[in-house]
Parts: sequence; C-alpha cells; structure tokens
Amino acid sequence: MQRLGGLDSAFLYFETPTMHMHVGGLMLVDPSTMSKPYSFASFRDYIDSRMPLVPAFRRKLVTVPLNLSRPYWVEDPDFDLDYHLHRIAVPPPAGDKETAEVVAEILSRPMDRARPLWEMWIVEGRADGLIAIVSKVHHSSIDGITGANMMAELFDLEPDAAPRVAPHDDTWEPERKPSDVEMLGRAVYDVVSRPVGVVRLLPGTVLGLAKILNRRSKGAPGMPAPFTAPRTSFNATLTPHRIVSFVNVSLEDVKTVKNAFGVKVNDVVIAIASGALRKYLDARGELPDKPLVASIPVSVHDRTEDKEGTTKVSFMFSSLASDIDDPVERLRAIAETNEGAKKDHDLVGASFLQDWAEHAAPNTFSLAARMYSSMRLSERHPVVHNLIISNVPGPPIPLYFNGAKLHSLYPLGPIMDGAGLNLTVLSNMDSVGFGFIACRELVPDIWDLAEDVPAALAELVAAADKLTKKSPSPAKRSGAKQPAAQQTAG
Repeated sequence: MQRLGGLDSAFLYFETPTMHMHVGGLMLVDPSTMSKPYSFASFRDYIDSRMPLVPAFRRKLVTVPLNLSRPYWVEDPDFDLDYHLHRIAVPPPAGDKETAEVVAEILSRPMDRARPLWEMWIVEGRADGLIAIVSKVHHSSIDGITGANMMAELFDLEPDAAPRVAPHDDTWEPERKPSDVEMLGRAVYDVVSRPVGVVRLLPGTVLGLAKILNRRSKGAPGMPAPFTAPRTSFNATLTPHRIVSFVNVSLEDVKTVKNAFGVKVNDVVIAIASGALRKYLDARGELPDKPLVASIPVSVHDRTEDKEGTTKVSFMFSSLASDIDDPVERLRAIAETNEGAKKDHDLVGASFLQDWAEHAAPNTFSLAARMYSSMRLSERHPVVHNLIISNVPGPPIPLYFNGAKLHSLYPLGPIMDGAGLNLTVLSNMDSVGFGFIACRELVPDIWDLAEDVPAALAELVAAADKLTKKSPSPAKRSGAKQPAAQQTAG
C-alpha cells in the first residue's frame, strides 16, 4: 500500500465531469518490421508480458472514509487486463484525421476510479497500414518523466528482442484493502497537522515572492503574472468533448534555429507555437494586442527526490510574445522571458507546488472545482493563462513495440476550465511531434492549428539561413588562417 503524494491527489480533487485529468498519447507503429504477421492477440500477449515491469498498471485507488485525507494505491485483487486493453478500427479510408477522431472520442470519456487508472486502445484500419496505439493514463500516476520510464518498459530496442524479464521474479500479489479504521487513524493525524504545515510554509513562500518582486523592481525580465492574459475563444468553460490534431516537423530544422540564434530548444518550440497561434487567431479576427500567456510544466524529479508521490512537476508562466510580428524578434523576446521565468521559478522553489498540495483538503478542493465549473467562473474573472505548452524530450533511438517499429509519437495532455487548449511536444528520432488537444466546442477547427505549425517553423528556418549566410566564419572574421587539415578538406 502506498499513499499518493499531494500533487498526485490534487489531480484527483480537481477532476470534474468536464475537466478530465488523464494524459493521452498516440503512437503509430509499423507492423511491416514484425517477424510474424500482425495480430491483436500477439499485441495482447506482448502487453501482458510487460505488466511486471510497469507496477503502476496493476494498482488502484482506495479512498479514505469521508475523503478526509489523501487516497492510497493498492494492488488490485480483481485486476483484469482485458478491461484495460481494447481493440477498435477506424472507418476506411482512414488517415490521420480519422485516427484523431477516434483518439478524441477515447479521451473524452472519464476513467473508472474503481479500477487501475489506465487504458490502451489498439486502432486498426489505417490506409497506410500503420497500427495506432492510444494510451490513456491518469495524471495522478504519471508525469513527463514517469511516462518516459513507462514507455521504456513497453518498447524494445530491436524488432526481435529477447523477452524481457522483471528485475526480480514477478511475485505480484493482490493486496488486502486496508480497513476504514486504519485509514481513519492516519487521516486524523493529517487533518490535525494540516494547519501546522500551512503555517510552516508561509514564511518561505512570502520570502520567495518578495525576492521576485525585488528582482522585478530592478527591471529584470521574468514570467508574466497570472490573470494578465488576453481572452480568446478557447479561454472559457469546458464541455466533456475533446478534439485532437497532430503534426510532425524536422528536429534538424528546430536545432538549426536554436543554434543560429543561440537559444534553447524549448524557446524554439514556444516560438513555433506562437507563430501558429498568431496565424490561427488572426484568420478568425481575434488576435489580441496583448501577448498570449502559456503555462509551462517543469519537471522537478531531480530536485524533490524525498517527496512522496509519482507526479513531480511544477509550473511557470511564459509569454508567447504573440503581439510581435517579426518571427526573430518574437523568438528572442520568448527566450529572454523564459530565462527570467526560470529565475523566478527558482526563487519560489522547485517543490513549491508539491509542498502546498500536501495540505490540500480533499472535500474542499473537490467541491470548489465542481462549483467553479458549474458556475462558469472562468469566464467571470481575468484569464489566468491561455493554454498549456509542454515540451518533453523523447527517444533519440529506434523503438519497437512487439517488433513493430515506432513511426510517430504524439503526447496529449489535459485541458482546464479557462484554458481549453493544450499543446504537448515530444521528439522522436529525427522528428518532433506536436500534439494538440482542446475542448471541441471551443476549438472546432483544431487541424488549422496543426497545419500552421510547419509554416511557423519554416519562417524561423528561413531567418536562420539568412543570418548564417550573413555571418562569416570565425576564421574569416579574425583573419586567421585555417589549420592545414581544414584547408585541404573537400
């Protein structure tokens, strides 16, 4: 039995019938690399063989009586793989858009909390012969790093890899559900100690905020303040329905821009998103004069090792500089803001969000989330942030799922009331996958956004090429002679 961390639990508290807190993923695999013809049965057997390597897939929630404290994970005594693994086909002729419709339908449904919080759907019938694998895992048990670790256990490095064995023999056994008396005893301690914990956090929080204000008073750049974002059509109350789009771009092109302008990959990703959003909003006559503001998840696994729970993430706000027309100026403004935002984030502390989440009162926060949604309060106050943008490093090497080579990978994160659009970006080999998910009623034409991504990158690449041609090599600038080996090369 393992108690959930504060942030893990918060993703449960804030979930409502319209705001689902699961994380999705779309993987396209090529069955032509398999040594045997594809069959759903072989995929099922393969997934079953990996269950010992992914313990989170066989544990379920046990809530504390009266929901007085954080819930626990226990090994599910009724675990049944066939409840979590499904087979479906897309209607022919099926391509990316038809696949996306199926993915959106899957991600529009809440998860059954009586069972382990994950699903996997094998989607057949694409015209190109690729098999789509749709994953769905609750955010209470996964973040970017843990998701990557799970992926590592589900994939092989070779098409005909030997069967993998758990580090120890699979001695998994279902657990006895703890009694109400046991959990109430622990809950009483939590309830009594909660005010004390809050009091202890206040001085550090106040000091961190004071440091940020002092830094800003000196004119240093930093993250935009919440509640300062302009309102757009996707900043409204959610419905349960989701819509999905995705696109791949060249990782080499992203690196070309990064190297030419001396910025980070994350800066380029945000600049691409900004360019696509500018075109999207401008075409609809709603490009705001103020810059869009994104919430950026930040992994803190390496800085919060002693913290309880699986989800170890913090957030910072970033300006998309969408009010700047020139793509290069926009990129540089984003890079400067991100650098300052990271400094602000460090002043508050990597564990700030987790520390406060430890003391969240389950009933209070769950009730508040439902009231906030039902009363459409996100439309009655200034916009906190416009969207979520997450950039996760992906596998730089070929991967295989039961012998089928991974062709494309698109992550799909959750959306929130008041911020009904999420863009999650993940690299895979020599490409970068952009996965958009939104509330269907707020962004019905989400494929326009995906189709604007390559153009947004292309204008940055063109600017990078232009800059490179203008800039002489270091040797020419200094007048120095090149080494002999370089003079004769080529």
